[in-house]
Amino acid sequence: MAGSPPQEPGGFLPTSLPSPAPSNFSSSSTASNLPHPRTNPLRPGSSKEDAARRYVEARLLTISRRYVKKFQPMEEGDELKGYVSMGEVAKDLGDIVDVVWLSGTPSLQIPYLLNVASAVTTYLSAFPASPKAMFGLIRKLDHAFSSLLKGEDSVTGEILPGFSGGKKAGLSKTDMVRCKGLVDSTRVLVVDVMGKEIEDEADDESEMETETDGETSTWDDVGDGKWEMDVARVYEMTIVELGTLLDAGEAFTAGASD
Repeated sequence: MAGSPPQEPGGFLPTSLPSPAPSNFSSSSTASNLPHPRTNPLRPGSSKEDAARRYVEARLLTISRRYVKKFQPMEEGDELKGYVSMGEVAKDLGDIVDVVWLSGTPSLQIPYLLNVASAVTTYLSAFPASPKAMFGLIRKLDHAFSSLLKGEDSVTGEILPGFSGGKKAGLSKTDMVRCKGLVDSTRVLVVDVMGKEIEDEADDESEMETETDGETSTWDDVGDGKWEMDVARVYEMTIVELGTLLDAGEAFTAGASD
């Protein structure tokens, strides 16, 4: 298919995405379904790290192109279609989160997860809300950011690859400030988009899987508790970790995206 990045050699990138690791949580409001990362980070400057970087860059470029095409008429012979729903966008961005997390490499995880979080703030308001897909993607990002801020998986407590010697591989002060800005912006945007038209996700196969069925609704339906907790929990774990670190004046010294 045109616009799809090629698979790179080297044994790191999967032909298809791995099945998510089992979660300790059964609630769709807390489970993120991040895959379990590889044991050791990719060696800096290695062919595998370069392949991963080029793969993710190509995927991000394709997503950007599909978003632009949303606003353009289809041209004859053009196989790259524009996005029609936030569910499609969330699925593609979620796939990138999975691949980056699977790498177990903070120097890739930090900048690319921040890029994905930034993309979310751009795309959210361009489509009717797709709650299942939207909250599923945000849960993945929340799990990932909160874990990188702690240096351990925020759900299982397992030390992350690259953090066995401490937290020096984590986010720099600049990264944390950027992350906080994205978190704050996303929380405002989610309330805004949920107050408008909400997409019927019941028959959309592109949606990220959660345990809650979707239907056409508006913010009035949130009052019955259907999405209320999800709205309140946007980036909840990341907020706690950022608050602890920034209020204490702490920052990790070897952030990858400074």
